Amino acid sequence: MMVPNTRREFLADVGRGMMVASLGSSVAFDLGLGLASAAEGDNTLNFGKLEPLAALLQDTPTNKLMPVLVAKLKDGTDLRSLVAAGALANAREFGGKHYEGYHTFMALAPAFQMANELPEAMRPLPVLKVLYRNATHIQGQGGRKKEVLHPVKPTPIPAGQIGGEAVRNAARHNEQAKAEGIFAGIALEGTPEDAFNHVLCCVEDDVNVHRVVLAWRAWAMLDFTGPEHAHTLLRQSVLFCCEENRNGQPQQIQTLLPKLLDQYKLVGKKQGTREADNAWIESLAKVIYSGGREKAADAAAAALAEGFSMAAVSEATTLAANQLLLNDPGRAKTEGFKQKGSVHGDSVGLHASDAANAWRNISRVSNPRNAVASLILGAYHTAGQHGGQLKEPYHTAELAKITASDPATLLKQTEEAVKAGNQAMAAALVQKYGEAGHSERAVCDLLIQYGVSEDGALHAEKYYRTATEEFGVMRPAFRWRQLVALARVTASEYGRQAPGYAEARRLLGV
Repeated sequence: MMVPNTRREFLADVGRGMMVASLGSSVAFDLGLGLASAAEGDNTLNFGKLEPLAALLQDTPTNKLMPVLVAKLKDGTDLRSLVAAGALANAREFGGKHYEGYHTFMALAPAFQMANELPEAMRPLPVLKVLYRNATHIQGQGGRKKEVLHPVKPTPIPAGQIGGEAVRNAARHNEQAKAEGIFAGIALEGTPEDAFNHVLCCVEDDVNVHRVVLAWRAWAMLDFTGPEHAHTLLRQSVLFCCEENRNGQPQQIQTLLPKLLDQYKLVGKKQGTREADNAWIESLAKVIYSGGREKAADAAAAALAEGFSMAAVSEATTLAANQLLLNDPGRAKTEGFKQKGSVHGDSVGLHASDAANAWRNISRVSNPRNAVASLILGAYHTAGQHGGQLKEPYHTAELAKITASDPATLLKQTEEAVKAGNQAMAAALVQKYGEAGHSERAVCDLLIQYGVSEDGALHAEKYYRTATEEFGVMRPAFRWRQLVALARVTASEYGRQAPGYAEARRLLGV
């Protein structure tokens, strides 16, 4: 069941939520209404059949983890179970309130998807790499003694309020206990879809790449854990939004979004099917890239009102985000392991691309109101970030230097450019390769090696998945820009191998 689209329908459900809350979480769970929680009186979350593996991942010291995980794999534990348990262990430990912690959570599903693209013997590597990172931060936090998430008592939705609005209002003032209690009632009262659509009220209240990607990745993780763990995974977004409350200061989007939804009469409007040509996509992308946030949001809302498909609007946003990365001059100064001139990690364009990908995916799985809202928010979020970008893509000057045309030579030179850290040449070579009509699979097979082996400053797995997923849904005229950008990022991140990777290879014998 999706969240009702009208206030009246929301309020009609409040009584049902109060009834479930009055039953108590253990009874509600037995009736199929509850989600993963501990027994009454216990202050520790229990994840049922995944609990032993989740506890193992929290309790095992990082320097002993790889042999334990490889032994588990050899004994028959599958990668999907490791990812599910790793996600639940992460959520219980950090609750969406730890920077490296939630970045690691967001990398787990992409790591599994990368695994499916690798030769069978090497498939565990990306998952083991991220689980090693997971353990490092869990141990750094203090392990089971420092867990953030515990069972929470559901509380009724305040009279006259919609559940998601009540959670959002509490989050705006960092009233974590209040927000958690109301959200627990929502999660116990309805379906995972209900919980997700209500939590989007919080997510839509501000724009931050982690705010939206965490919500999307939590929802996508249900494919691994099962829907019974929706409350645990989505709670992370509630707590993240509480922590990022800007001291209660109102943000422009909080008034702009409802204004545009009302102005263009988008709530309840049938989804458009009007096709857009390439010129229209590029025109909207240009507005989003350089027109400012309010103008970009208005343009997206107007396009939806005119009946253009949601896919067309999201593609324009993705194209604008990609341009931010292609035209990025690079980091102005060295910061930690991110060198001057680099674009991997938290660069503007990479962040914008991950966010655009998340907003697009949310538009696919949320209720009609949140679907259109996510596309307006995606345009608003991407816009206003082009200050300092180059007029032409970073690699433009290198294109004229490339004389090869056969795929083998272009791929060999691309790998050489990646290993030399030559972002511009790596990007130019992949552009030439794509223009010649060669297979994208061979490029992905090359670049994924380094997306797995290199550290990537917390973003290698997510961005590899963003670029390859967007390649798969974009029209031919634009899709190769995704792999061009991925080649640039891969060259940028090359040179710092991920902790645990070499040990994993040795133990696996690959």
